[in-house]
Amino acid sequence: MPRLTRDRATWLAYSQLALWGFFLYGFGPVVPLLRDEQGTSAAVAGLHSTAIAVGALLGGALFAPVARRIGRDRAAWLGLAGVAVGVAGFGTLRPLPATLAAVVVIATFGMMVISGVNVVLTAHHGPTASAALTEANAACAGMGILAPLVIGATVDAGLGWRPVMAVEVGLIALLALAALTFRVRPPVASPAPPVPAVSAEHAVPAVVSRVGEPAIAPTGAPAAAGRAGGGGLPRPYWIAWVLMAVTGSIEVCLSLWTADVLRSHAGLSAGVASAAVAAIVGGMFLGRLVGGRAALRYRPVPLLLVALAVSLTGFAVFWVAPIGWLAVTGLVVLGLGNALHYPLAISIALAVAGPAADKAAGWSSYSMGVGFGIAPVALGWVADGVGPHPAFLLLPGFIATAALLTLRLGRALRPHDLDRHDVRHAGAARPAQPATSHTSI
Repeated sequence: MPRLTRDRATWLAYSQLALWGFFLYGFGPVVPLLRDEQGTSAAVAGLHSTAIAVGALLGGALFAPVARRIGRDRAAWLGLAGVAVGVAGFGTLRPLPATLAAVVVIATFGMMVISGVNVVLTAHHGPTASAALTEANAACAGMGILAPLVIGATVDAGLGWRPVMAVEVGLIALLALAALTFRVRPPVASPAPPVPAVSAEHAVPAVVSRVGEPAIAPTGAPAAAGRAGGGGLPRPYWIAWVLMAVTGSIEVCLSLWTADVLRSHAGLSAGVASAAVAAIVGGMFLGRLVGGRAALRYRPVPLLLVALAVSLTGFAVFWVAPIGWLAVTGLVVLGLGNALHYPLAISIALAVAGPAADKAAGWSSYSMGVGFGIAPVALGWVADGVGPHPAFLLLPGFIATAALLTLRLGRALRPHDLDRHDVRHAGAARPAQPATSHTSI
């Protein structure tokens, strides 16, 4: 079994993604507080999530040409610098158009951080890339737990939410200083590991050696499977695509509006409610630690159905709870289930894509954009009419829809489409896509 070696370049990449997670998971609790400041409706405040989606699409389009010009490691640093500038603007500007524009800037450069870290770790670690990417996402979620806690503390202290933006800028500056002080060099790409032979229909691309270049097959010849657009995408992929949009809607709605429900229904103060959002991220962190082992033992479709059932159970506890501690317990359970939604769906999508895996990875980012851009505004619009607590009944609808799509996906798959070997190598061969979660956006 290959062994993951964590050198300075690896720890730097983990730290870069962790700083993005600090902003991303702190962003959700900020939106209700920003809405109170700006005096807008919930639907209008939800446009900040749409701004995240727009920026993510822009950043995804910009990364490849920027990385070709200046290098992938410098592109990641450029992304962090852009995030710092955007965060500074978001923390100081107050009009709605200005905060929306700042969020677009943050998300654009944040996507460059995610893409840069993913391709650097994939190329640097070769056969152990999937393990490195898993650890990077764990670091992202770990820092994401801290952000809501810091926001809750500053709000309770009467300082508001804006100091957390200064903390983000300061952490980025400290990381840059540490990289210069310890002279962390850009990583060197590792060769792709040899893989057992599979049929051309179900071949999985090897690790990309450079941004924009074809993948290198184990024999050293260019792999046709690695070329972007190397074939059509099958029907199961598009079912998984819609599934990722629906599960992304669940995650972003929870991120943005959970604090509102905790304030209006569970009786928590603004500061405590903002901090309590960390319960979801904590549950996701634990769920991914446990779920990674479960994914090695069970097939992804049944495991995804179990995860959706866990999410529904956690939501039920959260929604009916009249007191804070019980609602927070429900959020932890909800996070445990949510942890596996995106990783399992993207693994299925890449496994069934075959020679079109590059195209599949690119299109998957648009599914998350759909979920992040539409669902929070829709929930906010309903909340303006009936209140945040009743409006949250949209989430069981999303969960039920995701379960139906998962069942449909299971019927659409052929018996050999999801051999465990194929799913593992799909995850290792392509950089993981972002999430809010997951690294998620």
